[in-house]
Amino acid sequence: MTPTTTFAKPGALRPLSLRAPLDLLFLFCCILLTADVLVPEIFGHGKTKDYGLWYWAGQQVLQGKPLYPGDIREYFEFIYPPPPAILLAIPSWFGKLPLYIVLSILNAVAWWYTGMFSNAMTGSGHTPGRWLEALPALVTVTFVFDMFDLGQPNLVLLAMMLYGFWSLQRQRPWLAGFVFALATAIKVFPVAVLPYLVWRRNWAAVVGTIAFTGILLYVVPAPIRGFERNAAELATWYKGMIGTSSEKGFGQRDEQNWSWVNQSLIAVTHRLVRPINYNQEDPNKPPRTMNVIDVDYGTANWIVLAVSALLGLGFVAVMPRQARRTARSDAEELGILFCLMTVATPLARQYYFMWLYLPITVLMHRAAFDERAEVRLGTWLALGAAGILMLLSLPWFPNVLQAWGNNLVATAVLAVALAWHIRHPPVATSSDAAARLKLQPT
Repeated sequence: MTPTTTFAKPGALRPLSLRAPLDLLFLFCCILLTADVLVPEIFGHGKTKDYGLWYWAGQQVLQGKPLYPGDIREYFEFIYPPPPAILLAIPSWFGKLPLYIVLSILNAVAWWYTGMFSNAMTGSGHTPGRWLEALPALVTVTFVFDMFDLGQPNLVLLAMMLYGFWSLQRQRPWLAGFVFALATAIKVFPVAVLPYLVWRRNWAAVVGTIAFTGILLYVVPAPIRGFERNAAELATWYKGMIGTSSEKGFGQRDEQNWSWVNQSLIAVTHRLVRPINYNQEDPNKPPRTMNVIDVDYGTANWIVLAVSALLGLGFVAVMPRQARRTARSDAEELGILFCLMTVATPLARQYYFMWLYLPITVLMHRAAFDERAEVRLGTWLALGAAGILMLLSLPWFPNVLQAWGNNLVATAVLAVALAWHIRHPPVATSSDAAARLKLQPT
């Protein structure tokens, strides 16, 4: 693909254009996806999935009612920290339909900026043509459908994290810290960015993330819920969601944690080393196991810890030294980070793998613009292999393929390809590393 003037310059963002056919296609898709949310609410029996839960949480805040049961052994309807409930209360005051419209608009905006940030942060030094720019969105469109249909915030969180790193690259570490903290206060797992920030010595971003997370969790809800009540609810949420774990499950959703719907590193490892029924989310299905060895729960956790440590050490080993960093290597490094953050979360359902958008985009730029023909071919082959693996999640394939972790393996393929690119940059790129990247002071 030949570069065009899609962006004003490589790495710059561009606005939505009503004269660009692919941009119009994007808007049309957003309208269809929004209709999937609104039509059942207006003309049917009401939108299902998580939309009703978001309205309930907003109403609980508006009416001063509790978000969580008094006993952590009881079922939690709302499994998120208090801050997102307070955010949901604002549009919920106007009713269900305004709330659903706001959530759909947020998803549409997040989808657009996820594409813009990802294409601008590849470090390729080229402006992508319109088709190359749109290709990552096309191959991940099923994940986007899940975001709209289910009402989950993962796409919005992805756009926020990309904006945080965009800000960090432009010497705005406190803004980056605030964005990372806001994402963490909504759904916790983005806090996994902290070890990376510490390793790269982005101290202002580290302090900002920690400080703003505390403010968002404890201070911001206090005027609305009361300081003591908010602290008590936060403690209840922590005990019910994070502080409890057993071989039956964790985080209030025991039937999902070890079943085939969860492709996190934790879940797949446990299914491989313990005789767990991966059909447990549906009592009508016959029990099925897939373990290759049989160990107890404690040993399985040690195996998870060992595998996680090896992955972390491997990531550190691949990362270039500070003096050898380039915009290109930084993009590949972030791609691996997003891969690891996706599979490190304890519960990684299908839609979580929307976070592979950045790794896919970076590799597509390498496949399109790398100076070496054999590298371009190899990168396309790696992307094709990952794509075939992810297609195995489609409904007509057996669930056992997801139990074995088809998306997890696809993520590994992408991460390995990015690691190869970090270790084998074009000679012209590696020779002027210092000139290609403005590093922030350590």
